Amino acid sequence: MAEKRNIFLVGPMGAGKSTIGRHLAQQLHMEFFDSDTVIEERTGADISWVFDVEGEDGFRVREEKVINDLTQEQGIVLATGGGSVKSKENRNRLSARGIVVYLETTIEKQLARTQRDKKRPLLQTPEEPRDVLEALAEERNPLYEEVADYVVRTDDQSAKVVANQIIKMLEER
Repeated sequence: MAEKRNIFLVGPMGAGKSTIGRHLAQQLHMEFFDSDTVIEERTGADISWVFDVEGEDGFRVREEKVINDLTQEQGIVLATGGGSVKSKENRNRLSARGIVVYLETTIEKQLARTQRDKKRPLLQTPEEPRDVLEALAEERNPLYEEVADYVVRTDDQSAKVVANQIIKMLEER
């Protein structure tokens, strides 16, 4: 990849966006950002706190601003939050400003990868995690597909293998 195009990772929580993104950035000698981490840095509070105080709508406003700022960078790998695709503005910016890779995974893998994670506000409810993830998948999977240039399954492969797969796909582009 002679020119450094931005690579944006989308997909549900537990798909491996942050982990795979770090591997990708390292191998491509690009800077890595995680939109949730940037939101936490800018607010000085964790995502759960932002959700508690401002609700999901307040969080989404912050997320939109961060994604707008980050997607204007050049030569970055960005792991987006699972719900970032709910915003048409975010989808448009991601599509226009880089290559979008949808990291696809099953509900089973999401459950396994998120079961001990207390930093996922949407899973900190009285509802069963499986029910929450299924409802989110129904709403968001079509949006991930809409915005994606590539779709990669992450279920049974290490983050490093998935990162290498993405690099190969980009080289063949």
